[in-house]
Amino acid sequence: MGATVVGDATRFEVWAPDADRVHVVVERSDGDPLTVELTPTEPTDGPTSSDATWSATVDGVGAGDRYRFRLDEGDLLADPASRLQPDGVHGPSEVVDVTTFPWTDAGWAGVPLDATVLYELHVGTFTPDGTFDAAIGQLDRLVDLGVTTIEVMPVNAFPGHRNWGYDGVFAYATQASYGGPLGFARFVDAAHAKGLGVFLDVVYNHFGPEGNVLPRFGPYLTDDYSTPWGGAVNVSGRHSDSVRRYLIANAVGWVTDLHLDGLRLDAVHAIVDPTARPFVAELTAAVHHAAAEAQRDVLVTIESSSNDARIVTDVGSGGWGCDAVWSDDVHHALRVALTGERHEYYAGYSGVDDLAEAWRHRWVYRGQHSTGFGRRHGSDADHVDHRRFIAFSQNHDHNGNTPLGNRLLHDGGPGDPRLRLAAAATLLAPFTPMLFMGEEYAEPAPFPYFVDHGDPDLVRAVQEGRRREFSGVDWEGGVADPAAESTYREAVLDPSIVERSDEHRHVLDLYRELLRIRREHPVLTDADAEQDVTVDGFVMTVRRRSNGTESILILNFGDEDAGLESSDVEVHATVLDTSGATHGALAPWSARLRVAR
Repeated sequence: MGATVVGDATRFEVWAPDADRVHVVVERSDGDPLTVELTPTEPTDGPTSSDATWSATVDGVGAGDRYRFRLDEGDLLADPASRLQPDGVHGPSEVVDVTTFPWTDAGWAGVPLDATVLYELHVGTFTPDGTFDAAIGQLDRLVDLGVTTIEVMPVNAFPGHRNWGYDGVFAYATQASYGGPLGFARFVDAAHAKGLGVFLDVVYNHFGPEGNVLPRFGPYLTDDYSTPWGGAVNVSGRHSDSVRRYLIANAVGWVTDLHLDGLRLDAVHAIVDPTARPFVAELTAAVHHAAAEAQRDVLVTIESSSNDARIVTDVGSGGWGCDAVWSDDVHHALRVALTGERHEYYAGYSGVDDLAEAWRHRWVYRGQHSTGFGRRHGSDADHVDHRRFIAFSQNHDHNGNTPLGNRLLHDGGPGDPRLRLAAAATLLAPFTPMLFMGEEYAEPAPFPYFVDHGDPDLVRAVQEGRRREFSGVDWEGGVADPAAESTYREAVLDPSIVERSDEHRHVLDLYRELLRIRREHPVLTDADAEQDVTVDGFVMTVRRRSNGTESILILNFGDEDAGLESSDVEVHATVLDTSGATHGALAPWSARLRVAR
């Protein structure tokens, strides 16, 4: 779909099932546009097939040329499968030829799940320049940290120059202000050269509200369902075969064209699909097939609030075959244990006891009643490998779902011992860990929600919506204006702070050491290690055994001494080997940690 360079020509193809005539209009340097009529393709399964597309090959058109489609005698519209919107979502599409990119990663095989340590970042705020090329300059410090895989928040084209990425309207187009598809290719190639994998967060549950021309081409959306963010994507209604093809081809294209190592599918619980073959399972199978052909490890990870073990159960056992799923249960239980927060979605979690339940059973809610959902929630997942659950103490949502976008325990500063507990509970857990950018050195910059919409009415609606979202809780400090450029600028990272502050540098040292322990300890590297999790008051103890070696992780979330002999443990968040000595130096925190509640 879209524009494909073929020698000295470009082939244009678009799905528009209700159109009687379709033209492509190519801009030319002399100002006189070239208009070419497209012809219907042969239907794939009958004379009335809704899968039929319109196509034409136009000589003399190549990379860099800009174009739009016209349906019947209507407006000029950008391409639903545009690879680049150089003038923004309201402008023309640009022909891009990614096949000419000089890749240097021929020997790259990807990162397997058991070696994956994720690092979520937002391209726009990761560096002051907010581009892929600028982000390349930060890769060495991620390698030094010990993460193995970068997870990039959505980069498909969105309105303006600043956005979280979930308001994107062209699934195939890489945001121009970040550097476009070729900038993304440079970033991926550079990451692979340093041994880092790259995932992309993709949004297939809705499209953004501004600049979305897809409904004018065909029934990409459905009125049968809705999402909190806009119309639901049509993956199960009439003509949904073509919508699925559009999205699945997009997912596969990220793997084949941009050499990505994995995808994170946003909020699949908002994709309503009662069909016999779930859309997400079909997409996952297609991505895995493309990975096999490329002879690379490519992972499909899922965000879902459903606690449905079928998502990460193999296809042969009746599951969807996805590689991993985010575990909000781990985050929520950990946050309550650290902070005592009980508002909104934290209300259904008890803290340390529930954290232990999640460690034992992958997540907390496995079919019992949930106060948040007002019903029984979740399913048993004891049969699923712990590594197929992604755990974190921070991410974009849980920082952004506060009025000012404050990070976890921001009031305590980098010296807050609870940050060390959060790090140990994430990085030494049996799950696949994920860090949120800047967490590793206690970055003070917030990560509030921000937009750059051009429609004043839409801007006001977003501002009012954010104020309304936080009106029911006694928050302090007001609500960050999502449309203010200052809100965006205040979120930009400053990793150089570790050069000016011993406290921030000490946090970074701890993260490095914990990741080293995770990578090297013989028990923590064994997915089949036996595990025993106990709770005594606010103290959670995890004993893991493998091949005669035992590791002990002790997390004290209380404000009292845990009553442990100093000869048994030096800190309340550490790993011990069978000799009783700490496995690796955790200086400068070699004394007991006391956590104020």
